[in-house]
Amino acid sequence: MEVVPLHVVAVPYPGRGHINPMMNLAKLLVSKNPNILVTFVITEEWLGFIGSEPKPDSIRYATIPNVIPSEHDRADNFVAFLEAVNTKMEAPFELLLRRLQPLPTYIMYDPFLFWVIAVASRVNIPVAAFWVMSASNFAVFQHYHLLKLNDHYPVNASENGDILVDYIPGLPSIRLADFPLSDGSMRTRRLLEMALNVIPWVQKAQCLLFPTIYELEPQAIDALRAEFSIPIYTIGPAIPYFGDGQFATLSINHADLDYLKWLDNQPNASVLYISQGSFLSTSSAQIDEIAFGLKESGVRFLWVARGENSRLKNICGDKGLVLPWCDQMRVLLHPAIGGFWSHCGWSSTREGVFSGVPFLTFPIFVDQPINSKFIVEEWKVGWRVKTKVKHDTMVTKDEIANIVKRFMDLDSDEGRNMRKRARELQQMCQGTIANGGSSETDVYTFLKQILQVAKP
Repeated sequence: MEVVPLHVVAVPYPGRGHINPMMNLAKLLVSKNPNILVTFVITEEWLGFIGSEPKPDSIRYATIPNVIPSEHDRADNFVAFLEAVNTKMEAPFELLLRRLQPLPTYIMYDPFLFWVIAVASRVNIPVAAFWVMSASNFAVFQHYHLLKLNDHYPVNASENGDILVDYIPGLPSIRLADFPLSDGSMRTRRLLEMALNVIPWVQKAQCLLFPTIYELEPQAIDALRAEFSIPIYTIGPAIPYFGDGQFATLSINHADLDYLKWLDNQPNASVLYISQGSFLSTSSAQIDEIAFGLKESGVRFLWVARGENSRLKNICGDKGLVLPWCDQMRVLLHPAIGGFWSHCGWSSTREGVFSGVPFLTFPIFVDQPINSKFIVEEWKVGWRVKTKVKHDTMVTKDEIANIVKRFMDLDSDEGRNMRKRARELQQMCQGTIANGGSSETDVYTFLKQILQVAKP
């Protein structure tokens, strides 16, 4: 009997925090079904960034032209980049899609590429929406109109950030300061407009996928499932995946792993891992306060900082390392790591939870404040570095030194309870991707949906 080919086209938004989870999902699918071929559609510039990274043979790249001359610098004008993504990717993607062989069976798309729905309709291919942030964050965008009904819009967290909102279905009370895109600026309001525009398109897909586990966000997922007519699947953490049942990363492009050797020589749970993400940054003045605070704390650290590594190392002293890049999953899973100072992007949040480490949260933008809220208040596996709601509030070196010392104190009752809870979340997370777990079940249900479409 001839095997029906399953050709899935994956098209992520062109950004690291969107490409990585989509690739991890693609690897997960081909690991579950060897008959799946994935065509992973990226821009030419992104092929240069990730083209040499290891992947299964059943995942292949296809490219479309860049939307702006250098997408890697999109943080400099995020609004213009989003507008270019909205207007310049659709036509070349459709042209590529019509030329692909074998004929595509299914499309997995990032909802920020809302025009994929229209393209898929024209070529009669079913679509799965893959929202790379949390289900809770999606629920906020889905119900943002309620802020207007309750006179809480437009949000300006610098003026009313302490106000609690308790009417978003499936979510606990949330400070306005923790809502996405809430700094009140005109730039942010334009970004919010574009983000809200993508939400209605999701219901036109055949299903909605979240890189989360049901047990982390049950109320939000239940509320969305009650509201949506399409299936909603929680496919697991979507972290780097080998494909043989082992979650890990493959180090590439660097044979020198001195930082792992350095970690091998540190006491268990003694090192604070610091990463503020690969895209947006806090101010240089705040970075300096963090560096001086680290030095004053006397805590061991491994800090991934883009640019000025040698200058920051000179400030921080000799208790740790400052690197331009590291294999984050390997670092987080290392026994020497005792905590994770994070910007709380959803990818880093999932990796930290999976690794069983507690967090010091330092969110910057979009979904990061609400992720911080869940880490600190709902899951109780972290502390906020910045407690004031105003976006432009500086956290001083003395405040940083104090919280870092307390956070890394393994003998305090508070610290022990937080680390115990982090290990419990880790076990829960790993259980959902094991045989019979909620995420494992959802992945196979999604695969059945793809297979059903492919049947002649």
